[in-house]
Amino acid sequence: MGRFDGKVAIVTGAAGGIGEAYARALAAEGASVVVADLDEKGEETAASITATGGGEAAFVRVDVSSPESTAAMAAATIERFGGIDHLVNNAAIYGGMQFDLLLTVDWDYYRRFMGVNMDGALLCTRACYESMAERGGGSIVNQSSTAAWLYSGFYGLAKVGVNGLTQQLAHELGGRNIRINAIAPGPTDTAATRAQVGEAYIETLVKDLALKRPGRPEDMVGMCLFLLSDDASWVTGQIFNVDGGQVFRS
Repeated sequence: MGRFDGKVAIVTGAAGGIGEAYARALAAEGASVVVADLDEKGEETAASITATGGGEAAFVRVDVSSPESTAAMAAATIERFGGIDHLVNNAAIYGGMQFDLLLTVDWDYYRRFMGVNMDGALLCTRACYESMAERGGGSIVNQSSTAAWLYSGFYGLAKVGVNGLTQQLAHELGGRNIRINAIAPGPTDTAATRAQVGEAYIETLVKDLALKRPGRPEDMVGMCLFLLSDDASWVTGQIFNVDGGQVFRS
C-alpha cells in the first residue's frame, strides 16, 4: 500500500530534473501522475514511469503562464484520471535563464519570466483547486528556492513571490480542505544547474553550506511527499528549506 493509492497528482516541469524525481516518487507510492511540461521529452518520462513502477503516468503539454493552457491541463487530467488530488508547481524558466539586473533586464523577457516562475503557480492552482475541493480536499506544493533570501535578481524576486502566494493561498484554500506549502531547495546538482552556473560555481556554493555537497533531486523528494500526504494534515502556508544548511532563518 502506498500513501497515494487512488490519488491523482499533477507535477509541472516534470520532464526532467527535480520535477521528474517528484513524479516518479509519487507514482512509486501509487498515484496516477500527470507529467505536465512544455518539453515533449515529458512523453518519454511518462512512459518510463508507467513502465517502471507504481501508478500510471500520462504526459500533458502545458504552458503554465497561460490561463487557457493550464485550464486545458486540468481538464485533460480530469478526463484521463477522474479528478485531481495533488499539484506540484515545479515548472520554471531556469536552465538557460538570462543573467541581468532588475534595472536593465529586457522588459518583455522579464514579463515572460515572471509569468512562468511566479504567476504559473497561481494559474495552475486556479485551474485545479475546484476539482480538489470536489474530491474532499487536496494538497499543493510550490517550488521556491533559497534564492528568495539571497541576492539573485529577478529569479529571487520570483521566488519571493512564490512564497507570498503560498502564504496567501493557504488562507483562501484552507476552507476547502486544501493545503499549500513550498519547498526552497538550495544549490542542487541538476542538468539545468550545471548548464546555468557551471561546475566551478557549484563547487564555490558548496563551500558555504553546512553539509559540504550539492543537493540532489532525490533530496527534495521526501519533503515533497510528506507535504502532499496526510502526514502533514495540519501543515499549510509554510516554506521549508531543503538546502544543506545554506540559509538560516529566525
